[in-house]
Amino acid sequence: MPVIGPIVESDILLALEGVTVSFDGFKAVNDLSLYIQKGELRVIIGPNGAGKTTVLDLICGRTKVSEGSIKFNDTEVTKLKEHEIVRLGIGRKFQNPSIYEDLTVLENLEISFPKGRGVFGSLAFRRSSEVVARIDEIAEMIFLKDQLNTKAEILSHGQKQWLEIGMLLIQDPDLLMLDEPVAGMSVAERVKTAELLNRIIEGRAVIVIEHDMKFVESIAHKVTVLHQGKVLAEGRMDVIQEDPRVREVYLGH
Repeated sequence: MPVIGPIVESDILLALEGVTVSFDGFKAVNDLSLYIQKGELRVIIGPNGAGKTTVLDLICGRTKVSEGSIKFNDTEVTKLKEHEIVRLGIGRKFQNPSIYEDLTVLENLEISFPKGRGVFGSLAFRRSSEVVARIDEIAEMIFLKDQLNTKAEILSHGQKQWLEIGMLLIQDPDLLMLDEPVAGMSVAERVKTAELLNRIIEGRAVIVIEHDMKFVESIAHKVTVLHQGKVLAEGRMDVIQEDPRVREVYLGH
């Protein structure tokens, strides 16, 4: 597994600096600075209420920053709308799969293709060889090559999670953010998901929020521990696990 080295400014894909967001006076994220490098798989952990999901909401524009800046590929994104941030190359997967249950795997991927027909359809769209090749490539990557003509509603919970990751991958984002991707998965599905995530970081960065420490160990290049909206600790998983502050507030021993 690659280990991300010292931060080099030219390698930084995403930079959060002095970010604070307040809800009715409560600082859910408090003066947070976080730097994600290209080709990095970063896992964010921490107790409930630490601000993990809020950080993803801030990056994708769902929640607006009260103070501080967020730069993606040197572009300030704090004032941009959600769809504008998506166009810059940021993909977000929420905890529950958001797929079209009544469509096949192929149709779900096709709808997500950047030049595709979109949800409402387009007379100009054709299933070109480029589209077919890309769908086949992604379907194989997410372990659904043999399920292309299967309706999404029939898939297992884990397969639905993979399909949604595929729907993001087909858009070729530079940054992929996943909120608890293995929640509810079988052990075998978790192993395959780790394999998938380690494969898709080529050419992009991935941020994962996760509670399953065994899974975190299998994927993380670097772990950020949040507590009360701030970075409590950051580094390799083996170092984080030995940190007495992390043990006290999160690992429970």
